[in-house]
Amino acid sequence: MQGRLFWYVLTALCLVSLAPSPSARAADIPARGILGDASAPQACTKCHDEPALSSIFHTAHMVKADPRTRVETEGCQNCHGDSSGHAAIMRPNQVRPAPGRVFKGPQASPVDVQNEACVSCHQGGPTMHWPGSAHAASDIACTSCHQSHAVRDPVLVKVSQPVICFTCHADRRADALKPSHHPVLEGRMACSDCHNPHGTVGPSLLKAGTVNDTCLTCHDEKRGPFLWEHAPVQEQCTICHTPHGSVQQTLLKQRVPYLCQDCHDSSQHNSQPFSGTNLPGSVLPSRQLVQRACLNCHSEIHGSNHPGGVRFTR
Repeated sequence: MQGRLFWYVLTALCLVSLAPSPSARAADIPARGILGDASAPQACTKCHDEPALSSIFHTAHMVKADPRTRVETEGCQNCHGDSSGHAAIMRPNQVRPAPGRVFKGPQASPVDVQNEACVSCHQGGPTMHWPGSAHAASDIACTSCHQSHAVRDPVLVKVSQPVICFTCHADRRADALKPSHHPVLEGRMACSDCHNPHGTVGPSLLKAGTVNDTCLTCHDEKRGPFLWEHAPVQEQCTICHTPHGSVQQTLLKQRVPYLCQDCHDSSQHNSQPFSGTNLPGSVLPSRQLVQRACLNCHSEIHGSNHPGGVRFTR
């Protein structure tokens, strides 16, 4: 009995001595996907299962019928680049490498590398003029404004879009808070109603070719043609108006008659600045005269078709 026990112990010791160490076993394991094939989205969601990330399955980026998504062949790698190393078995004390393309955080890829993934699919249409546009030239990443995993990208929603734009354009946020402003903060209008942030052929990223064409998209009653046309109206709306916000009514740059007198001097018309010395009523002039000023007579200042030859009246 003792002899048999001796051989059992001796055999066990031999087997232990011949077995490789844990570190040696880890070194011999091939770098295969511990989570599965990196080209399968299900492999990624085993770790990245946060709702903010998994919501991408409900977006256009995961539509199998769209050949641009390449869901079946590349999965998340279509945007994030080669992720086979990221999904591989890690040896002891080994740092897991990042995917081929990272869009957020301290390991974020260069902006041009990030945007390359977006531009590879989003070509033509509203993004036609992205190369060379103001935002592209400023090295702005697409993910600075867009959330590709969100079911409803906030920058595409009128209510939440201005908050994203104002992150950089703080001066426009200040304008939007002035008494006279377009209903941007109220959610009835978005910055993209006038501007195309991906680039245009017009000035200031305007969607139309000129300032007037952009304004007349909504204010078509000012288009004309009129019998009596106001020259600054035909030239550019911003001669009199500031589109993002003003402390004066109707987005005017300054109050009438002072705005009018920037162009119309008093040598040929009774257009002296209103004060208590030259208004009926002296130091207590009529409120209508002060508030309406030139518009008391010239009520159709953008243009009129008055048959009697009286300019800019009804």
